Amino acid sequence: MKDLEFQPLTLERWADFERLFGPRGACAGCWCMYWKLPRKEFNAGQGEGNRLAQKAILASGRTPGLLAYMDSVPAGWCAVEPRQAYSGLARSRILAPVDETPVWSVTCFFVDRRYRRQGMTIALLRAVVEYVKTQGGKVVEGYPTEPKQAKAPPVFIYTGTASAFRQAGFVEVGRRSETRPIMHYYIH
Repeated sequence: MKDLEFQPLTLERWADFERLFGPRGACAGCWCMYWKLPRKEFNAGQGEGNRLAQKAILASGRTPGLLAYMDSVPAGWCAVEPRQAYSGLARSRILAPVDETPVWSVTCFFVDRRYRRQGMTIALLRAVVEYVKTQGGKVVEGYPTEPKQAKAPPVFIYTGTASAFRQAGFVEVGRRSETRPIMHYYIH
């Protein structure tokens, strides 16, 4: 995809994030908080509560991910932070760490429907690798879906597809579920 630009999400770009996610918060009021909150807290906060929780993360100085811009318009999102930022991963048996190596976790994508199925996820993954490199990270870890059907609805593949991760240079390092590999990109 040509004319793409990637920027870390900051408070100054919050309006772009809201524009991309729309009034529904991407998917049913998630605001990309699913992996960050205990399930009960996430469910109670769907919508405005989750939106404010994500904004509070930015206000604390953390950068929760990257925005993709197409011709200066917010077109895509990828959540990436050190694994410890995602309490939901700590509670998952299927996505438990494969070893003790510190990783940056890619947990979510959201792409404006106008830019889907055009390689945006792959472009975001490549940008994430470069971003993590600038932050001193050595391993980027993802938890994509390996759909059983050739075409899965976007709501079921918000963590990305294994094929997109492979195309971006990631390798499978573990699998505790038929449809959910754990994939790494090793930064040299």
